[in-house]
Amino acid sequence: MLALGKLLELTLAGREPAEKTQMTTGGVRLRWLGEGAMEVRPPQAQDTGMDLLLSAGIHGNETAPIELLDELIHQIARGQLKPRARLLLLFGNPAAIRRGERYLEQDVNRLFNGRHEMSSGAEAFRACELERLAANFFSEPGRTRLHYDLHTAIRGSKIEQFALHPWQAGREPSSQELARLSAAGMRAVLLQNKASITFSAYTYERLGAEAFTLELGKARPFGQNAQVDLSRLQDVLEQLIEGREVAPAADALQGLEVFRVSREIIKHSAAFRLNLPDDVENFSELEAGYLLAEDEGGKRWIVEEQGARIIFPNPNVANGLRAGILIVPQQV
Repeated sequence: MLALGKLLELTLAGREPAEKTQMTTGGVRLRWLGEGAMEVRPPQAQDTGMDLLLSAGIHGNETAPIELLDELIHQIARGQLKPRARLLLLFGNPAAIRRGERYLEQDVNRLFNGRHEMSSGAEAFRACELERLAANFFSEPGRTRLHYDLHTAIRGSKIEQFALHPWQAGREPSSQELARLSAAGMRAVLLQNKASITFSAYTYERLGAEAFTLELGKARPFGQNAQVDLSRLQDVLEQLIEGREVAPAADALQGLEVFRVSREIIKHSAAFRLNLPDDVENFSELEAGYLLAEDEGGKRWIVEEQGARIIFPNPNVANGLRAGILIVPQQV
């Protein structure tokens, strides 16, 4: 296997490779771009015209997608996977990955779309660096641009694998994109309702890529992800990488649930209280009239929506950040 196939090993050790560029026997070029970052370019005659960005480890303790990305890199470096798409492969927060923590000082996935410019420290610098790498990668005109940012969740979920689609006025995910997600094992897609500061929102809003955040189960340490079945996602990624994706079946969207954001619950002070059990799962249903949260000044969030569910409930976020999202079903 080519040495650059050990990108995760290099990242965990904090080392640079001796050779920054290597070629497989099939003419695929691997190029180290910096810590936790590698470009893969197929031979020109075999290039399908797709630019595919795969990122994992934006939160350092979300190891299942890191292991998946590592496996794809190994296959490419061994010549077992033969790319016909151009790839950018990123391990998002190397320092947090090395320590097995979600982040060290700041949540990197809240520092995009220029938010890092309002902050300081190593993780703000890393978000800036990831934006630069993505912008350079998606700078070639006339190519298909796709970004999957791979995550696992802090808590359990009634729908374990699902996708979040960023928002931009006048844009909606295509039926082809939704069918691809369904084929990859996603059981639900959440459509956001406003601009965001996540990595997938940056590539979607600023760089014109089709982009999704994929939630792939519950966060666990390295080597403890046997319960996280990513085989369908891996199959779809390998098809995209090798340019052999088949057209979706007519019933491809059956079984895929679509939700839209109704409201975000924003924590404003230390007095904030989220009236849910600590172990509540994502996609738990909430009855209309339920007092969901309270904050200083008499601020109250009462569930008004029919069929409402909660995702990402977390009362321990910093003031000014979301402590949960209310979502509702949407017909496709």
